[in-house]
Amino acid sequence: MNIRNARPTDLLNMRDCNLDCLPENYQMKYYFYHGLSWPQLSYVAETDDGEIVGYVLAKMEEDPEDVPYGHITSLAVKRPYRRLGIAQSLMNFASRAMVENFHARYVSLHVRKSNRAALTLYKKTLHFVVADVEPKYYADGEDAYAMKRDLRCIWEKYGPPGVPFKETKNKLDT
Repeated sequence: MNIRNARPTDLLNMRDCNLDCLPENYQMKYYFYHGLSWPQLSYVAETDDGEIVGYVLAKMEEDPEDVPYGHITSLAVKRPYRRLGIAQSLMNFASRAMVENFHARYVSLHVRKSNRAALTLYKKTLHFVVADVEPKYYADGEDAYAMKRDLRCIWEKYGPPGVPFKETKNKLDT
């Protein structure tokens, strides 16, 4: 299993992974928008055969009134590959890239209140906290938790923003 930056040629496979895994789906232009605007922030997990089995679609928020911060638009891992640390690795690679490239102070995301597996990953493994509840956030009327993860832990581990991280393998065991 390999984690690498998403390429434009991966966008259709990322969309297909999303269609397989999640009730929220996006038009292709949304994938292209992310891929072209913030190419260094989205990652894919691929098998040794090159099959895309997971992805993270990420961007930077452009609010001049706030400190720089990133946003996870979508995270998906195909069912047979779940609980192997792939989602955690994808999130960590995207978070590191946000700090290294854009000096991000934190990262945000939205998650369905009913998505217990994702909430466990975000809270217990990745140390996100619930910042707010957004009523009827999803098209079906379900509420979302707006969550945030402080990225200072990445600064402490890898150095201050703008300083390139030490070279690391793009394998899951990093």
